[in-house]
Amino acid sequence: DILKFESFKSEPSNGKWWLRDRRKTLNFIANYKRSLETMIKVVYSKNFLKQTKDLIFAEVTADVSKRKRGFNVEVAIIAEGFDSVDIQRSISMGQNFIEESGKLCLLPADVVDRAETLQQSITGNLKQRSSAGFKQYIGAHQINDAEDLFAENLENWNPPEIWKEKSLSFRDVTSLPFPNINKDLIAALRPYQKLGVAWLTHLYKHEMGGILADEMGLGKTIQALAFMSALKSEKEESSTFLVVCPASLVENWKREANTFAKELKVYIHHGLKRLKSEVEFLKHDLIITSYVTLANDLTLFKKITFDAIIGDEAQHIKNKKTKNARALMTLKSAGRFLLTGTPIENSLDDLRGLFEFLMPGYLVKTPSSLSRDEKDWYDTRNKQQAASYILRRTKLEVAPELPDKIEKVLYCKMSESQESLYKSIQEKAQREIFEMEMAGASMGRIKMAGFTQLLRLRQICAEPRVVDPEKSANDSAKLKAFMEILNESIDGGHRILLFSQFVKVLGFVKEALEDEGISYSYLDGKTKNRLSVCDNFNNDSSIPVFLISTKAGGVGLNLTGADTIVHYDPWWNPAIEAQATDRAHRIGQTKVVTSIKLITTNSVEEKVLDLQKRKYALLEDLLDASNEASSKIGLDEIKAILD
Repeated sequence: DILKFESFKSEPSNGKWWLRDRRKTLNFIANYKRSLETMIKVVYSKNFLKQTKDLIFAEVTADVSKRKRGFNVEVAIIAEGFDSVDIQRSISMGQNFIEESGKLCLLPADVVDRAETLQQSITGNLKQRSSAGFKQYIGAHQINDAEDLFAENLENWNPPEIWKEKSLSFRDVTSLPFPNINKDLIAALRPYQKLGVAWLTHLYKHEMGGILADEMGLGKTIQALAFMSALKSEKEESSTFLVVCPASLVENWKREANTFAKELKVYIHHGLKRLKSEVEFLKHDLIITSYVTLANDLTLFKKITFDAIIGDEAQHIKNKKTKNARALMTLKSAGRFLLTGTPIENSLDDLRGLFEFLMPGYLVKTPSSLSRDEKDWYDTRNKQQAASYILRRTKLEVAPELPDKIEKVLYCKMSESQESLYKSIQEKAQREIFEMEMAGASMGRIKMAGFTQLLRLRQICAEPRVVDPEKSANDSAKLKAFMEILNESIDGGHRILLFSQFVKVLGFVKEALEDEGISYSYLDGKTKNRLSVCDNFNNDSSIPVFLISTKAGGVGLNLTGADTIVHYDPWWNPAIEAQATDRAHRIGQTKVVTSIKLITTNSVEEKVLDLQKRKYALLEDLLDASNEASSKIGLDEIKAILD
């Protein structure tokens, strides 16, 4: 086939194939001599060896030299005894040999192609044609991408040591040194999380950004906090870090920081308690705010140069044209990082949007009016470039380091409207108990009144519309948090069991799912065909979530089709809660199971969660509004919970 393609002619008299044109012959030797020697057994005649013994083959080379913040890279096609002008002339003529002063140099097509590939990739320009000599400056953030290109396209690639040191740190995360942080925090980190902290620190010190894209449940928040803690410990002067996240996660960041990075002075810039000046900002190590609050207070935020900015749930800024994305991009900082389990939700445009914040201009810009093949080239280049700055570990990959069940608490801060309703019911409950005591009501009646109000407060925590139908979906902190979890779960290929003891709450969640066009399974006490509903969920992976009443579905079901459990309004008897979790965490489950408990802050839920660790029996009775239970609970204990 090769001989036919290259215009060889068959000679019937001797059964041989001949190529008698001198130009075609030299082109053939240039393009096929080396490759044929590796493909088949080649026998050369003495005359052929004599005629070709002085032939020179051109090679593609790359040299690098250090500059202050990067490197000068020179990609060239070289041949001993021939200058770049001669080589360029042959390339322009489409000729695979150079003939000058009786000397011959062969210019294989693959050499020209490899030089062109390197030059196109480094410039980010598909229209760049192969040149005999080419120079380009590349920044430190381009080293790993360039290293892959050179290693793939150069036979004898041997860069200077400083280049090797920088590129190795990207190619082998385990080689990165672990920064100095407090012993308690080190003890809380799993091995893969320590690698994540080292990776973030390395990028920061080399003035680069990155996306920590671990799957949901693998602790992106604690890794980010450890990273900030490490930077603070190494700097002599004060540091100010900024975390921007959805409003539903502001409180959770505060709790995690107070638990794992107590050395950081934290301030929540959200709601009514907002800082007023640059001086006030600089008094704190860590400022936590929401994307919406940042956009609203952008004039103030733009005055500050932060040590590092971390954008959580970064899918919120994937569209660089949105108000949230534009606000984040205008901020000043020494380092920029993003946390998201879903760096690409719909298309590569999502990734490009994220990198516009991380390292503006780094990803090759895709020109308009391209053919399908040309667009594919730019898409491939963007993925290659971005890969070095995305660290993603799945539960499956780190399973040896993890328990078979991950349990976490996600704290949700009430909306202003929700909090106002909660406080009004709370005050009403306290007033009602006081008035009943003054009127001489029986202890049993007072306790039952307390139980009733306690139930209403728990319902407000879960979904304020259960108590006040005039409220809207935007008033529900837990619904917002759950939809964040669900979207990340869907993008990560996970499936959720959502447990709630309030059927009305499940109804509102159903409405939200239907509004978003998300399919679901549903089971409560009225469900007749329980097993067929469960079988349908287990067998249909296109259903991402199963809504279940805790009482109806806490036992007797096998739901190993899911690997994530969300306790929307946790059942305070730990045994009941564990039984619900075990619908998925049981024999037949092949994945690590994540159990998430949603807790409303500054509420009865948080207070009871704290007591749960110490007074299981008390809580079991307290939340069972029966005559038998109320006989075991003192009025003072009810007041303490309602206070």
